[in-house]
Amino acid sequence: MSKPFDLLIVGGGISGTALLYLASKYSDIKHIGMLEKYAASARVNSLHSNNSQTLHCGDIETNYTLEKAQKVKRAARMVERFATAQPDIDHLIFKYPKMVLGVGATECQRLRERFEVFSPHFPNMRLLELKDIARIEPAVAYSKGTLRQDEVVALGSEDEYTAVNFEALSRSFIRQAKKAEGKEVEVHFNQQVVKIKKQDDGMYRVTTEDTSYLTRTLVACAGGHSLRMAHQMGFGRHFSVLPVAGSYYFTPQVLNGKVYTVQNDKLPFAAIHGDPDVMVPGKTRWGPTALVLPVLERYNWQTMKDFFRVFKFDIKVWNVLYDLLKVTDIRNYMAKNFLFEIPFLRKSLFLKDARKIVPDMAYKDLTFASKVGGVRPQLIDKNNRKLLMGESKISTGEGLIFNVTPSPGATTCLENAEIDLRTVVKLLGANFDEEGFARDLLDDGPTNDENATSRMLNAS
Repeated sequence: MSKPFDLLIVGGGISGTALLYLASKYSDIKHIGMLEKYAASARVNSLHSNNSQTLHCGDIETNYTLEKAQKVKRAARMVERFATAQPDIDHLIFKYPKMVLGVGATECQRLRERFEVFSPHFPNMRLLELKDIARIEPAVAYSKGTLRQDEVVALGSEDEYTAVNFEALSRSFIRQAKKAEGKEVEVHFNQQVVKIKKQDDGMYRVTTEDTSYLTRTLVACAGGHSLRMAHQMGFGRHFSVLPVAGSYYFTPQVLNGKVYTVQNDKLPFAAIHGDPDVMVPGKTRWGPTALVLPVLERYNWQTMKDFFRVFKFDIKVWNVLYDLLKVTDIRNYMAKNFLFEIPFLRKSLFLKDARKIVPDMAYKDLTFASKVGGVRPQLIDKNNRKLLMGESKISTGEGLIFNVTPSPGATTCLENAEIDLRTVVKLLGANFDEEGFARDLLDDGPTNDENATSRMLNAS
């Protein structure tokens, strides 16, 4: 057993490695550790094939209010500032055109109204008429050799960073963390946490399959497994989990950039989109479809037992699920997405949706992307009878923080790490380098601690 840590991070995906980097770079915390159960970082949802690789900026995500979009813009800018300062920038972050496409009078009017509200805050946003869409994405604008006849309009931009290899970014965070001067930064792989116990002296003993560690504070960034750890410690037991898995398809390259569709506000899942895959040249990736699966990690059925440990089905969970199924749009969407997983049906069903973006897409062009897609663990709040759609964090006030789901995904890795680090330094009586943090990662100076802290989900 190594000497006690000041901060121990459980989980080596994009969230855990972002916190490792921030703590080593912008605090005076001396001894920092990270435990990852696999042999390398970013092997679950941060793996390049298991997420949409999108840097969400808030402008074309039509389910965001202006306030939410501005928060996401700040988070995305932090990732951009870090990635573009690295020597391996070409492996981390990428520029592609992006747009959200409205089809039909109702969606087009909604996008025009959104442009009037959002464009003053997003100066690169453009209102794209059909001729503009044709220049950027010909396959979207044309059908059978002529401009498509249905009413279409889009919001988007052409010269922004829009895609990230979050797997590579995780590795970059670790490399930079280990370079910190005057710090002891330890990263231990193949260390699956079995138990966490608070000792009489206030320290936490973290037991893995072959050793144990002591730490003054602990932050879990392990997806649905974070909730299992919280339950073991007696926190967040009024939460259950609903793991939503995403699946994708490939076609030959028909898009130059990212093309999203307008979100249905009644659906708590991402709308279909097509975009380049940064690791699969010459292809366009389509999706996601969504399916509820009883696992905490996609393609790892051994995590089924962990799912049932945190699912804890009872009448309160049933009430939440029943409320969801009472909504016609959600009920139909879930049934349809179940059919998307049936090999002989999924291509023809998905083709109908994909043709909203590319009218001339053919059945033969679609290939199901095997072993692509991750799991997003959504929390069920049993006390308040609702499914939580934003980020899910249990902060205990006792030196323990459990991160379950960031929102919107990996884009918020540094912002979420900032929130946790501010909490940890306060508990430890340490210091946060406001000036260096603002200089390196922000455009608008030091952050507002109260604004960041208000986004936490406190444990009961």
